[in-house]
Amino acid sequence: MNKKTVLTATNTIEFRNVSYHINDIPSRGIVSGISLEIPYGETLVLLGRSGSGKTTLLKLMNGLLVPTKGEVLVQGRSTTAWDPIRLRRGIGYVIQEAGLFPHFTVAENVALVPTLENWDAARTAARVDEMLQLVGLDSRAEFASRRPRELSGGQRQRVGVARALAADPPILLMDEPFSALDPVTRAELQREFSALARRLGKTIVFVTHDLREALLLASRIVLLESGRIVASATPQEFLHLDHPEVRAFASSLGVTPGAPS
Repeated sequence: MNKKTVLTATNTIEFRNVSYHINDIPSRGIVSGISLEIPYGETLVLLGRSGSGKTTLLKLMNGLLVPTKGEVLVQGRSTTAWDPIRLRRGIGYVIQEAGLFPHFTVAENVALVPTLENWDAARTAARVDEMLQLVGLDSRAEFASRRPRELSGGQRQRVGVARALAADPPILLMDEPFSALDPVTRAELQREFSALARRLGKTIVFVTHDLREALLLASRIVLLESGRIVASATPQEFLHLDHPEVRAFASSLGVTPGAPS
């Protein structure tokens, strides 16, 4: 990979008193006063209701949005100091329905960033094979030449993960990637992704409004409410926090936070 794309510092992402306001109007704040460090190799789950600011934080990480106040650092450098193309090519991004290019084949979708980085054809093809196998789409003959419309929802999400990982970025951002899937497929992909995350050792930020998913995937859960962080804890600690928003989420699992284990 082009070395300029590789992000190399140890503290992968840091928010320093970050706020983001629509049109710079404070009364229209999406996130306010966010300070957060995400060390290398952590799987951080951003949990919160719709509109709590989860996706906004992701977009601040890869430079799609610029803070109104404060700064976001990626590998020790402010996102505003990065060349935006170099920053985004060094960060994998997975969204709902995978966001695949419909006119590309599976192989072309997975090869997108390596191709943009001018990898040679043999290296790119080998990487496509490796990534499809990694996400459980082992047969190149069966999947590589298909278009996204010829895949199931779960298969499209697998291709989306493969594409995000193809150029070996150290950071992976995932915005509710499994929420549109049926419950059985979703549970299968959650389990597989949990095992994959442990093997990859990358810094992963995963957005969800599903507490069960957060407890399964996270090494740390950060709970957002109205654009602010109201809790930060490991999955083992989270359900023992006595906070109104924690209680609201935990009630869906029939758990009373703060109760003795």
